[in-house]
Amino acid sequence: MNKLDTGVPVRGGRMRIPRSRGAASGFLLILLGAWGALIPFVGPYLDFAYTPDQDWAWTAARGWLEVLPGAATGVGGVLLLTSRNRATAMIGGWLAVLAGAWFVVGRALAGPLGLGDPGTPVAVTDAKRVSLELAYFSGLGAAIVFVGALVLGRLSVRSLRDIAYAHRPVTATETAPDSEEIEPTAAPRHALSKTEEPEAEEPRTEEPEGEPRHRGFGGLFRANRETTTSTR
Repeated sequence: MNKLDTGVPVRGGRMRIPRSRGAASGFLLILLGAWGALIPFVGPYLDFAYTPDQDWAWTAARGWLEVLPGAATGVGGVLLLTSRNRATAMIGGWLAVLAGAWFVVGRALAGPLGLGDPGTPVAVTDAKRVSLELAYFSGLGAAIVFVGALVLGRLSVRSLRDIAYAHRPVTATETAPDSEEIEPTAAPRHALSKTEEPEAEEPRTEEPEGEPRHRGFGGLFRANRETTTSTR
């Protein structure tokens, strides 16, 4: 746990980032992933589809080439939207980049990999054919790759905002992460010396008045001399 010069414990760690760092990009990736996964099923309602142009018609090619990369993009967006850890957010960014790349190259690999027939665009004009190609595969994949790469570029740099977030003081209402325990600060020596109580002195016992003190042999002889002198 890092500490400021004032000795206040802070949430140290280079992997800590504010949740808002990837919120906008994560939300955009969720929308793009939902579009890629659902457009082959709802497109026939709008006369904007690939064959088979039937609503909610499931094929193996649609599952591998559209639903799978769309779901992967949505998961990457959720990781970016909710994570406060740099490594987890970067995993979400890479997942989105790979899913976007699969949208672009997936149809070319469908035949060799035996993933099924991706279908043909249901279009009469070239403009609609191009728009279908861009909306279903290549254009959608390029947009996802662009957003994912932008996120990875931002996460690879530790900004001043990240440093300020990592070094904010831990308040009583907040709990530190499991991997970061707060170390108790040692009390200064002079403070301990002030709080220590002095040792109690043993009470001195006083002899009661009227009782003779015990004297040695020298005292006895001295007392006898004084009595003889007084009698003379």
